[in-house]
Amino acid sequence: MTTRLQAALTTFAIIAGLVAMPASIASAQTPLTLSSATVSFDGTSNVHDFTASTKNVRLTSLAIARGGSAASLIANPTTVEAFEIAIKVASLASNKDGLDKNMHKALKATEFADITFRLNRLEGSGAVLKAFGALKIAGVEKDIVMDVKVTTTADTLTVSGQVPLLMTDYGIAPPKMMLGALRTNPKVTVKFETVLTAPATY
Repeated sequence: MTTRLQAALTTFAIIAGLVAMPASIASAQTPLTLSSATVSFDGTSNVHDFTASTKNVRLTSLAIARGGSAASLIANPTTVEAFEIAIKVASLASNKDGLDKNMHKALKATEFADITFRLNRLEGSGAVLKAFGALKIAGVEKDIVMDVKVTTTADTLTVSGQVPLLMTDYGIAPPKMMLGALRTNPKVTVKFETVLTAPATY
């Protein structure tokens, strides 16, 4: 095989590989990192209200359109192409004795260690955007839509919001305590705040 033919075949293989590359891989990986996050579940019962929260949140996927950068994502969050976070179920904690154990059991923490949220797209402009995504709890995934508030600085992007849910939609039996005397409402409100930070220079 001639050197010229080898070069031609190599070039063809590279081009074919780029064409076949999935969009999520072809997208530019942004240098933004998750510097802080808080997720909470607010609920009620026949006895008292409760809140369970955690800061154990991992950023598992973040990508922006080809040619984008951390600065461009901060300036226009709708350029995000992939965003996914995972919340460790066992880290959710309340200030109510006995509730955490029952909550972790109801959320099937042993079988499904994480709650995940995958953003599919952001729409709108300004400080409030419409987020379309998929939330998976206890192995059940549901599409959700919610308003999110976006605030920025020169090197940070903060996104916060909340969405009401029915635990029963995810196959979760509302936790009970005190031999059933305390019964939690299946309606909960999930609140979150994530702060993404760019490096000092980008």
